[in-house]
Amino acid sequence: MRRLVLLAALLGSTVHAAEPLTIDVYRDPNCGCCSQWIKHLEQNGFTVHDHTEPNMSELKARLGVPPRFSSCHTGVIDGKFVEGHVPARDILTLRQRPDLLGVAVPGMPMGSPGMEMGDRKDTYEVLGLKRDGGEDVVARH
Repeated sequence: MRRLVLLAALLGSTVHAAEPLTIDVYRDPNCGCCSQWIKHLEQNGFTVHDHTEPNMSELKARLGVPPRFSSCHTGVIDGKFVEGHVPARDILTLRQRPDLLGVAVPGMPMGSPGMEMGDRKDTYEVLGLKRDGGEDVVARH
């Protein structure tokens, strides 16, 4: 709880500690980095409902995740998608941005949450898909 309050304060968010941060995560049962991303979310105050999904392509299409945003796992929070290795703090952006349908970190950049293997850290962007079909850079890491 304390971590969530601190995170909300750092972001200037109106999220209160009492508000639940529950996310559904859909993943291939054989993917190890997905499990590491789930641990990252849990360590940052999220309650995760973990679902193994045999047909991720169909799920992504149903949720409106554009192929160019694609990664290995897909989360859903407050009816919006979270595609790939999005840092926990950037997921909170969805609550502040009603113009977004979801956020994504396309691909699997090294050093992103769940991809911390070795010393390599790629730079990457968190992209937002706008309701009008446009894209917005939500964060750079």
